Amino acid sequence: MSSREQLGQSQRWVVKIGSALLTNEGRGLNRESIADWVAQMARLCGRGVELVLVSSGAVAEGMTRLGWKKRPNALNELQAAAAVGQMGLVQTWESSFQSHGRHTAQVLLTHDDLSNRGRYLNARSTLRTLVGLGVIPVINENDTVVTEEIRFGDNDTLGALVANLVQADLLVILTDQAGLFDKDPRHHADAQLVPEARANDARLDAMVGGAGTLGRGGMITKLRAARLAARSGAATIIAPGRSAGVLDSIAAGAPIGTLLLPDRESEAARKQWIAGHLQMKGRLVIDAGAVRVLREQGRSLLPVGVKAVEGQFLRGEMVACVDEAGKEVARGLVNYGAADVCRIMGQPSSRILEILGFEGEPELIHRDDLVIL
Repeated sequence: MSSREQLGQSQRWVVKIGSALLTNEGRGLNRESIADWVAQMARLCGRGVELVLVSSGAVAEGMTRLGWKKRPNALNELQAAAAVGQMGLVQTWESSFQSHGRHTAQVLLTHDDLSNRGRYLNARSTLRTLVGLGVIPVINENDTVVTEEIRFGDNDTLGALVANLVQADLLVILTDQAGLFDKDPRHHADAQLVPEARANDARLDAMVGGAGTLGRGGMITKLRAARLAARSGAATIIAPGRSAGVLDSIAAGAPIGTLLLPDRESEAARKQWIAGHLQMKGRLVIDAGAVRVLREQGRSLLPVGVKAVEGQFLRGEMVACVDEAGKEVARGLVNYGAADVCRIMGQPSSRILEILGFEGEPELIHRDDLVIL
């Protein structure tokens, strides 16, 4: 089976759609195209694909609603346009998906939400829950509160971070280009589409960088996004959003757009990312039963298996799991701070609510966030 066919059958997709496609190049929401993409995404969901949508277009839609012909430079005006436009954007997605019996959920994120470990875990838990309920999360940058210039790589970077966040198999970036070319097709008649490459192939930089290339059209941010997604093992397809049945074609394994592959399989890439991403903040001493469960069964670490807590750490920080002789067994991102772990260690997960007064995750460290040593 080819790489395309395998990805077509993958179970978790992040689909990012840019402003140029969504807003008819700034002339208001393209509801006809949105309805078509939604129909295709509904078919994907019907096949069991877990789907997360990253949608641009709030500022452009807000400008249309406010009657502004020129994009403002003032941050407060951009944020106001985003606030107005987000209403129309979400209404359109919700009504389109409801026509197929699907619910959506609005999720607004900022850079800080994905760099702060506690908020990162909170966002991931929420998204997992929504996807598990069959709801389509519609994600956009929270443009109304960001303090930097409103540019998140036209949400390409956000799409890649979300792919990391939900451990997606595939990031689909729908754009107004046919894919990534070896040179700018607007200026070179002999430009050739790159059908497939490794995301980290250094030769791609020359194809998207520099003056007069597709970099000015946003291809630089798409390549950067593909490389970011590849860190957690996700592949990226840069595809022409205006092509009829583009998502159906990708699901069928058709050779459409540009496929950028990660260097490592998803699980191995994520484990390496976890192992090398953060400094160790503390240690959990675990009993022999927990050691056996982690090593032999690949399961999560539960509070009942913890004997002692060392160090001060917060939710989302990296801790080491050591056996009672002090030998490191695993390391991972902890779902509770040190003070709370001290209270629930040795207890069954069913007592977390009773002991802490709130109910978080049943796992102390989820297996997806564990690296076994």
